[in-house]
Amino acid sequence: MTGREVDRPHTQAPLTGFRVLEFEGLGPGPFCGMLLADMGAEVTLLERPGDSPARAYIGEGRQRVVHRGKRSLGLDLKHPGAEALALRLVEQADILIEGFRPGVMERLGLGPGPCLERNPRLVYARMTGWGQDGPLAEAPGHDLNYAALSGILGASRRHGGPPWAPPTFVADMAGGGALLAFGVACALLEASRSGRGQVIDAAMAEGAALLGQALFNFEGTKRTNPLAGRLVDSSAPFYDVYRCRDGRWISVAAMEPPFYATFLRALGLEEDPDFAAQHDPSRWPRMRRHLRAMFAIEDRQHWETVFQGVEACVAPVLDLDEAPRHCQARARASFIESGGIIQPAPAPRLSATPAQVRSCPPLRGEHTRSLLAEAGMAPGEVEPLFCSGTAWEVNRQKY
Repeated sequence: MTGREVDRPHTQAPLTGFRVLEFEGLGPGPFCGMLLADMGAEVTLLERPGDSPARAYIGEGRQRVVHRGKRSLGLDLKHPGAEALALRLVEQADILIEGFRPGVMERLGLGPGPCLERNPRLVYARMTGWGQDGPLAEAPGHDLNYAALSGILGASRRHGGPPWAPPTFVADMAGGGALLAFGVACALLEASRSGRGQVIDAAMAEGAALLGQALFNFEGTKRTNPLAGRLVDSSAPFYDVYRCRDGRWISVAAMEPPFYATFLRALGLEEDPDFAAQHDPSRWPRMRRHLRAMFAIEDRQHWETVFQGVEACVAPVLDLDEAPRHCQARARASFIESGGIIQPAPAPRLSATPAQVRSCPPLRGEHTRSLLAEAGMAPGEVEPLFCSGTAWEVNRQKY
């Protein structure tokens, strides 16, 4: 076991008692639902029947990390009886999360109009790539595309080379799901004051741009400060990553002068004339060549030992399987194991009402019957839904 277990006494989390209705999707919408579930919300996941190619990558059954703490209700949204059942669930929800293209929910009869009419306090959270309107509103896309159009991808060039493709977190998770969760929290606070819900229009492209506010700040000050932005985009040799002898990497971020001076002393370079003027770009190519050659002489572990306890802003670049084993992660129990998957623990940490993972990810349709019963439906109402194909439940023989 790498971190804290999920099976432990439950404490009161900040969103305890709030009900979320999450329509099955990929990426940022489910991530938003996971964040709310970690904070105590009761998340009901409405899942469609049939297979999805994406499940080969994100896992099935208990391995779907993004669905931890949720319960699954199988519902065929295209079935004629699904609209009425979904609206019945909407009446009891505080939050609705959907990540379809603009117009899909309206065509299903589940747009903001009928949902807010049924439940005026509802927070209706919509997650799209480009937003609910505009010329690209209905265009397909992925994290890379949204980051590209936001300007953030263009700012990710290393040493003037091609832009680096971030692994789905800039627009999808941070600019999408995390900001959607922030919007939900704001809308819930407003609903507690006014009694009125509202619609959240979250666009991943806009969220990615917002995350890059500092980059736009740098761009705006380039005329008066030619180094603006160049100190943190890997142009500077003292803010970059270096390959070690064993093929692993070390990160160097000795940007401030005191850290830079400590960095040079740790490497015995404090008297080297090439390193005398930190902010002289004409020296940077020689500095980088020197550092590349130096770090390549020893394994990463050697450099970790050299910089241990040294305030030089140097840290190893860990692989995903290494990160949970690091002493800092172990000391803070920053990772947990659930469903056989080691994964990040809930964050951030609240002192009085901490978040926690309350259950493993559900099997698809695992809680259909119990959730329908909780919605006030008698057995005589539930069985016809299964017979007609409106509702469905898990085939446990698959697992």
